[in-house]
Amino acid sequence: MLAAQAPPRHAWRELWLITLGHGLTHWYPATFYLLLPLIGNELGLSYSEIGLVMTSQFIASAVANIPGGMVVDTIGRKGLLMAVSLFWVGFPYLLIGFTHSYPMLLICVALVGFGNSLWHPTAIPTLAGRYPDRKGLVLSLHGMGGNVGDAIAPIVIGTALAVFSWRQVVVLNVAPGLVVALLMFAFLGTIRLGERKTQAEGQSLAQYMSGLRHLLRNRAVVLLSVGSSFRTMTQTALLTFLPVYLAREMGYSPALVGACLFALQGAGFAAAPVAGHMSDRMGRKQILIGAMATSAVVLAGMAVAGGSPIFVALIAMLGFFLYATRPVIQAWLLETTPKNMGGSSIGVLFGAQAVGGALGPYLAGLVADRHGLSATFYFLAATIVVANLFVFWTPHRRDEAVA
Repeated sequence: MLAAQAPPRHAWRELWLITLGHGLTHWYPATFYLLLPLIGNELGLSYSEIGLVMTSQFIASAVANIPGGMVVDTIGRKGLLMAVSLFWVGFPYLLIGFTHSYPMLLICVALVGFGNSLWHPTAIPTLAGRYPDRKGLVLSLHGMGGNVGDAIAPIVIGTALAVFSWRQVVVLNVAPGLVVALLMFAFLGTIRLGERKTQAEGQSLAQYMSGLRHLLRNRAVVLLSVGSSFRTMTQTALLTFLPVYLAREMGYSPALVGACLFALQGAGFAAAPVAGHMSDRMGRKQILIGAMATSAVVLAGMAVAGGSPIFVALIAMLGFFLYATRPVIQAWLLETTPKNMGGSSIGVLFGAQAVGGALGPYLAGLVADRHGLSATFYFLAATIVVANLFVFWTPHRRDEAVA
């Protein structure tokens, strides 16, 4: 077994370039969460129909994530795959600006799910392989890129909605994405050409299928993926209905709703590197259990404090603890799987998360239709508690994880 090598030359530059691309993949979904209440009003959608919009995206992502991981591990063209993913995430949102029917809206959002399935199985194992001793920190920095996209988009789009209609905003929003996509295409070409020739670019299909069978018998992979599925159920339902709650129940303008979402994501931005660094030093399990338990308490507090200024303060607190868990889960998962199956392990993780993401908004919508929007926060507190139970049962070491 070879000793871990130092990151290649310019690796830190490559980290920031990949992180920039990650920010773009989150910019458009964050924009859409802010537009969803307006789209729902225009099309006359119920809460469960609003939830089903996001469910369709995550169903598509669930279907595509494991094949996406297979493409990464067998082809290995990292730069090309990330460039394709960036385009595929952004373009369907442009189509939504010309959509006037609910079924077409569902189709466009589903296309986004297919595009997203390529990014994480490509980017995350690439970064983890370059920084084997600092996975938690590096993946948290990559996660910060997503948090930046999630945080800035609501502020920018919320301000734009004060001047333009949501359809005009969708069209105008193509411009920054196109510029960043072109820059990322050039950067990704550099990353691909800069890879060492001794590094294996792919593997045969037979080797891949053998590795996949072993991967699916790995207890840590299964338990972390299921736990992360419930965590994502919490996150996607929150992002779907928090803007709706702020707009309909608290009467906030789009700009104020955007500011609240910025607080949620900004706190997550601050938490990610702290959690990643602490997990490198203290252990993944302790950090995850503490962050998820605190998230459950905050969500229950939001249900009680709904409509008051305390509710807004709790949004930022929730963002800090809920988003701190993402890079820690990814780092822990990669430590329990062979390096040649990194893309597939992340594909399994994000496929499971997509299942949770698909169920969360729809189930929360059903709860809101029957019991009111405030009841959804109790539902979210319950889902994050279940996620924490699976983390608690996950073995620490790779030798304990293999069945």
